[in-house]
Amino acid sequence: MDYDRLDARILEVVQKNNRLTSEVIGELTGLSATACQRRLKRLRSEGIIEADVSIVSAKAVGRPIQMLVLVTLERERSDIIDRFKKAIKSSVEVVNGFYVTGDADFVLYITARNMDDYEQFTRRFFHENQDIKGFKTMVVMDRVKAGLAIPVEIPCKD
Repeated sequence: MDYDRLDARILEVVQKNNRLTSEVIGELTGLSATACQRRLKRLRSEGIIEADVSIVSAKAVGRPIQMLVLVTLERERSDIIDRFKKAIKSSVEVVNGFYVTGDADFVLYITARNMDDYEQFTRRFFHENQDIKGFKTMVVMDRVKAGLAIPVEIPCKD
């Protein structure tokens, strides 16, 4: 997956606002609208752009309780890991899930309507899963920064 300086600039622009028209992106990058469309299509097809999303306020949609949860599995076997990854992907309460190194095996970002809602989720998702050794919940006091923007390195060659 290669990209050049113009692609890098397009990536910087669309990470800040993916609703801009090709014409506006072209003005910001020095390309025509058609060239921008071609490049965006290639960046998406090559998986450099994974998705075009909007960041929604959990509080605004009735899910003001946010937690980071450290999960430790009973054993680190590939079938157990794969099963838990599948459970993460199928749970709407889990907004983000990461398989990590260190003291925990996974870090999850979870939202809930209230603490009772979260307790019901923990019973269903953690307590009923025999593959889970334990979990530690950290309640988010304040979301200081929300985003998905990745710093884009400008390649040395074009």
